[in-house]
Amino acid sequence: MASHDITLAAAHALYHALRSGEPIGPLTETYEGLTVDDAYEISLAIHALRKADGEKDIGKKIGITSDAVMNMLGVNQPDFGFLTDTMWAKDNVVDTSNMILPRAEAEIAFTLKADLVGPGITEEDVLAATESVAACFEVVDSRVKDWKIKIQDTIADNASCGTMAIGPNWVDPNSVDLLNCKAVVTKNGQPLSEGVGAATLGSPLKAVAWLANTLGERGIPFKAGEIILSGSLVPLEPVCAGDIMHVSIEGIGDCKVSFK
Repeated sequence: MASHDITLAAAHALYHALRSGEPIGPLTETYEGLTVDDAYEISLAIHALRKADGEKDIGKKIGITSDAVMNMLGVNQPDFGFLTDTMWAKDNVVDTSNMILPRAEAEIAFTLKADLVGPGITEEDVLAATESVAACFEVVDSRVKDWKIKIQDTIADNASCGTMAIGPNWVDPNSVDLLNCKAVVTKNGQPLSEGVGAATLGSPLKAVAWLANTLGERGIPFKAGEIILSGSLVPLEPVCAGDIMHVSIEGIGDCKVSFK
């Protein structure tokens, strides 16, 4: 287990990169033997710094849920992080001026009507606790230079989370075929990629259950009213100022996000 001093040093380095837009080298190269548990402690320390700045919790996210993203990043398991109010671009305009190498991914967002406390949460539990779902984009942005990450690096970095934008339509999850619903993504009006709900660990419900159980094992519950991002349906796409991304998900609706 990394020492408290290492945890704080790593957290402050990532936090500075987040605020300044200046990337750092991989923590796994700076601190030999860094474990997933160490990375989780670093992420909690960064989360504490953000909350001390006045940010408020609004939910959680799972990342690296599809084979396409795992292969792209060279990572072989999901990661997880926290969502705060400053990470939600409610006008669906994302400011890239302080980002490093942002990438957009189309997802299904869940909002909860009941608490979920893992471990032991099933897909059925997730469905029962879900108020509604919506199409969304998560814009990820690793604070590690050139996305040169291992699983420990991205977990420490709050699952490389940057910003999210959510479409206007929230629908009953029971009305959607969450396994087979097709997502069609365009970039600047041109076809880009397609995916289905099953791309996220086999099911968005399974992905959310995994996240609830993984965080539950660490004493962190899902709370009613929270937003949960269930993982990308398609490969990550680099974005920059001037780009416009759009996704349409069968049975759910659309989400459009622009970048400045």
